Amino acid sequence: MDYKKRLEELIKERALKVADEPIFKLSSGKMSNYYLDLRTITLDPEGGYVIGNIIYDFIKDKPVDAVGGLTLGADPIAYATAMVSYLQKNPVNPFVVRKEPKKHGTGKQIEGNVKAGDKVFILEDVVTTGGSSLKAAKVAQKEGLEVLGIIAIVDREEGGEENIRKDGFEFYPIFKVSQLLKS
Repeated sequence: MDYKKRLEELIKERALKVADEPIFKLSSGKMSNYYLDLRTITLDPEGGYVIGNIIYDFIKDKPVDAVGGLTLGADPIAYATAMVSYLQKNPVNPFVVRKEPKKHGTGKQIEGNVKAGDKVFILEDVVTTGGSSLKAAKVAQKEGLEVLGIIAIVDREEGGEENIRKDGFEFYPIFKVSQLLKS
């Protein structure tokens, strides 16, 4: 199966909404004439399988211990990648970065089987400015993890890549939105 081609089909069928005018309000407050609801793909059995395979194929030959990112967008992507890695007998742990540290118990901000020194990739569904990805990457670094880069399903091409690279991280989008907006 051509996983990337299938993911593109799924995104165009279910997740990409396009209008003639900017009617979609983004989390930044900005209005846009298109919207990507990738949770319709990441929280779907086939979508998770396809995404997990794409990301696993990208990381399998790299010295990576874990994948994860800021909850909630990265969670199903990390779980799917971990499941595929396990099935391929090359397990990579998933982890979750909380938006804020827990206010009880151990006060952890990262959940999962990761420890200082582990090499990780930060995952993201959609990157616009890169803010969520950078927050996750910086929390991971603060906890002693070595961030190998940030992998996004879609780059909206609105400054995120530049911001991520400016902060010293590699950036690996599966798609740029311009690819998906072509007929």
